[in-house]
Amino acid sequence: MRVVLAEDLALLRDGLIRLLQAHGMQVVEAVDNGPALLRALTTHRPDVAVVDVRLPPTFTDEGLRAALAAREQIPGLPILVLSQYVEQLYARELLSQGSGGIGYLLKDRVSDVAQFIEAIRRVATGGTAMDPEVISQLLVRHRDSSPVTSLTPRESEVLGYMAEGLSNAAIAAAMFVTEKAVGKHIGSIFGKLNLHPQDDTNRRVLAVLAFLDAGPHRP
Repeated sequence: MRVVLAEDLALLRDGLIRLLQAHGMQVVEAVDNGPALLRALTTHRPDVAVVDVRLPPTFTDEGLRAALAAREQIPGLPILVLSQYVEQLYARELLSQGSGGIGYLLKDRVSDVAQFIEAIRRVATGGTAMDPEVISQLLVRHRDSSPVTSLTPRESEVLGYMAEGLSNAAIAAAMFVTEKAVGKHIGSIFGKLNLHPQDDTNRRVLAVLAFLDAGPHRP
């Protein structure tokens, strides 16, 4: 798996490179600023990008803006954001594009290396990996017109776990229900969100994107 890494802190960047390489990934380029990230993504077209939000030169949102710019040229480019911050404006724009793997993890909440590596692999293969805290900040209020508002509380809970990237079995364990019950909830979610069987390969991701897109309006 080919990875482009964007992290401005030298020690953390070096540590991440070593970690990814130890798990069989090839870091084709590691950069420390937004312009270099955009160039690296469009040049290497990696299997996945691991991107910090706040990069030089302004330390505001260069990482996310570079990721968005790269996705304009490479639709569906898998992006895993790894940051200390939830940047709502550009994060929601990235998450609502509707194709390709997407993840958003908070650095200080990543406590399990195996789960982190699994999240990278999941995003690279078109899945999602969302930190629950990121989800809660993006869902401050819902759009009244969103079909997500038609979901029952139980279905919304299932969809939240789907956004975290949990499998049906893991959702069942978290909710203390059977996998069959989870499957029924997911089927109902797909129906209410008008995600039909012919879209099955991407329905899970599309459902998560609909869920996240029900969050706050842009200012």
